[in-house]
Amino acid sequence: MRAIARQLFFAAMKEASIERAFKRHVSCERGVLRICEDLFDLHASRRSFVVSMGKAAHAMTRSLCDQMGDSLEGIVVGQMAPENQIRGFRYFRGGHPLPNAESLRAGAAILKSLQAQTATSLVIFLLSGGGSSMVEKPIDDRISLLDLTETYRLLVLSGAPIVEINAVRKHLSSVKGGRLAKAANPARQVSLLVSDVPDNTPDALASGPTMPDATSVDDCYRIADNYRLRDQFPRAVRELFDQHALEETPKSGDPAFQHSRWWPILSNAAVVKVAADRARHLGFTVEIDNSCDDWDYKRTVLYLLARLRDLRKQSARVCLISGGEVTVRVANGGVGGRNQQLVLAMAREIEGQKVTVLSAGTDGVDGNSPAAGALADGTTLSRARAEGLDAERALADFDAYSFFQKLDDTIVTGPTGNNLRDLRILLAYG
Repeated sequence: MRAIARQLFFAAMKEASIERAFKRHVSCERGVLRICEDLFDLHASRRSFVVSMGKAAHAMTRSLCDQMGDSLEGIVVGQMAPENQIRGFRYFRGGHPLPNAESLRAGAAILKSLQAQTATSLVIFLLSGGGSSMVEKPIDDRISLLDLTETYRLLVLSGAPIVEINAVRKHLSSVKGGRLAKAANPARQVSLLVSDVPDNTPDALASGPTMPDATSVDDCYRIADNYRLRDQFPRAVRELFDQHALEETPKSGDPAFQHSRWWPILSNAAVVKVAADRARHLGFTVEIDNSCDDWDYKRTVLYLLARLRDLRKQSARVCLISGGEVTVRVANGGVGGRNQQLVLAMAREIEGQKVTVLSAGTDGVDGNSPAAGALADGTTLSRARAEGLDAERALADFDAYSFFQKLDDTIVTGPTGNNLRDLRILLAYG
């Protein structure tokens, strides 16, 4: 069953690839570009300019060029430098999960390039997860890079879900929350989304640089107070909150979006579907339950295992698939991430049972560890004790990677060049 759990995860990763998504949704023939249901006459555009950002930035750019040819130009901002850069593109290596100096240089370069576009230009935005920190320019010049990184760190460790984290990021930024679309106006614009956010909140992806923003400054003030962040923020940021001086982002109906289109071409739903279909093919009774998205990991453990118990009443061989992300409030952490922390917490609950659980991130990186996630079953704790490992200590210290690595139970992919949130697989049998 451990091998099957791995098989399901890697099968989902292979099928839900960026290359395959672009082949399905993007084509270019005789000067006409098709993106999903939209057609763009390239002969009517004096210039096509590409802005690609996030963990999938290079893979998306490469796939777009495969469909449109290598005559494109633009800017690519990713977490890692690709082995082979594409001719005509400027590359930046932005920071993640915290912005770095390259993030600021990328933000300035993108804004300058977009402001040079005209009504005859076509701007193609390629957006993927991680773009929030990789491209940045503070809304207020008094906010330094050090202030920015500390603010991001506080938000990431607050336990807030990604949608709330990004709401604050948007209102502190000159590039987020629709502000790149405003900079590119009056050019025609189309955004292709490889999404690591809930399907019903596409404007949270990369903090929504090209979309009308559904969040408000009032949301930011509430979030800061709910998570007790206001007094922890650096002085330059805290003053904006204390003085209620945050500026509102562009909303639906703003002229900046008059010539804009947005198409999600790949999301967590694709990964979940492939895993579920493969599990059915292997003879499991399958249930999909994504309702624990953005929950605290402890609550998620109890909920998913309860759902699994209910399913076992119907069939002896069941598979519960769950997509999305959980939240973990880290204190004095070791090496690990939300997926490994979740699996370790589950390992305590399934000891001695015929249950196998796997949780891993599709980007290949879980927290500050080199693993994408981990798996456990009813034998995990007994095997750990035989190796002299203390599960309770690892859980308390947020040091799950060290625990699972010694048991050879980590899921290791390396950075995948994709980012479609997390996949959780629970198997019960016998």
